[in-house]
Amino acid sequence: MKALNSLLTARTATVLLSAGSAALLCMGAALAATPAASPAPDLAKGQATAAVCSACHTIDGSRGSPANPILAGQHPEYLVKQLQEFKAGKRKNAIMAGFAATLSEDDMRNVAAFYASKQAKPGAAKDKDLAALGEKIYRGGIADRNIPACAGCHSPTGAGIPAQYPRVGGQHGDYTEAQLLAFRSGARGNSTQMMQIAAKMNDREIKAVSDYINGLR
Repeated sequence: MKALNSLLTARTATVLLSAGSAALLCMGAALAATPAASPAPDLAKGQATAAVCSACHTIDGSRGSPANPILAGQHPEYLVKQLQEFKAGKRKNAIMAGFAATLSEDDMRNVAAFYASKQAKPGAAKDKDLAALGEKIYRGGIADRNIPACAGCHSPTGAGIPAQYPRVGGQHGDYTEAQLLAFRSGARGNSTQMMQIAAKMNDREIKAVSDYINGLR
């Protein structure tokens, strides 16, 4: 009987050791499969990259030419996504494609973090009546054409939702209008959601929303 008990104890120990070894192997494999955390963005390196961007976007990404977007205060995840898509050809722009082609992933993260750290200067609507129409669309959408309120994704203040939807408040009206027209025509095709929304809007509605956004804060 003692011999049988000893044999069972030995077998149990072997099973437990085997199970423990298997668990350790699985744990090790899981840890090995976990990607290493990316290093924190380097703002100094980002600023150095931004010096090249300053010709179009100003040194701090603030209120430069209305034809070019304001980058100051924009969510870094959104900026990285746009640079990646310019580089991949998913978003079309000859100047930006050439610039993005020279950037590594770290370069993109660094320059995006640099611009995100800046405070954008406020803008103002140009046409009071047009902006009033834009406010109605931005806050309430256009129900009879199933056009959703812009505020649902970009927030009532235009601050957007980090990593999902960009900040639009205070953006140049000319730039916003050009992008909505590009979404509508298909010239800009890197957001199915925005293409579907813009496709339902007429020129006046696009201009109105863009003017309202210009002064949104």
